[in-house]
Amino acid sequence: MAEHGSSIDLHEAGPMRALAHPLRLRILGLLRVEGPKSVGMLVEATGAASGSVSYHLATLAKHGFVVPAPELERDGRERWWRAAHEMTSMRSVEFLDDPERREAGEAMRRTVLESYHRELLEALDAEMTLEPEWVAASDSSDGAAQLTLEEFQELTAELEAVREKWWARGREPRPGTRSVRWITHTFPRTTR
Repeated sequence: MAEHGSSIDLHEAGPMRALAHPLRLRILGLLRVEGPKSVGMLVEATGAASGSVSYHLATLAKHGFVVPAPELERDGRERWWRAAHEMTSMRSVEFLDDPERREAGEAMRRTVLESYHRELLEALDAEMTLEPEWVAASDSSDGAAQLTLEEFQELTAELEAVREKWWARGREPRPGTRSVRWITHTFPRTTR
């Protein structure tokens, strides 16, 4: 695992396995998006038992994903935690010839994809509670094209640049903003 500023790059199976658990992934996401939280706040946000949240925080801490935030503790009875990094990255191509890391990476990525699915369904359910202009600004689409490898790489790079632009602009809340989520994937289709 290598750290680069606000990102952590995964190279070993252990940290990937740690993120292959849905509750750990959700806890890390909450800490990254909403900022430091106490164990009690995480219990309320996830609906999980206090002991379970504490166990999963210890696992995340063991792999360097979260760190204690003792400066936020008021009376010493409630532990506070913060995300150690703003994002996680990995390159699955690095693991193609290593069965253990490939399996761990695949398990983590499946958990991430399942969390995306849940989040998209929750967004659909929430539309009735949103102002119509926020619903109108939302988008759900897909596409496919016949591309060369170089064109495929260009598409992926352009989408990454768009994500980086808006992530940089919207990292901190400002008046009139609300949390907006995007999920993009580019991949070669299999022929069947």
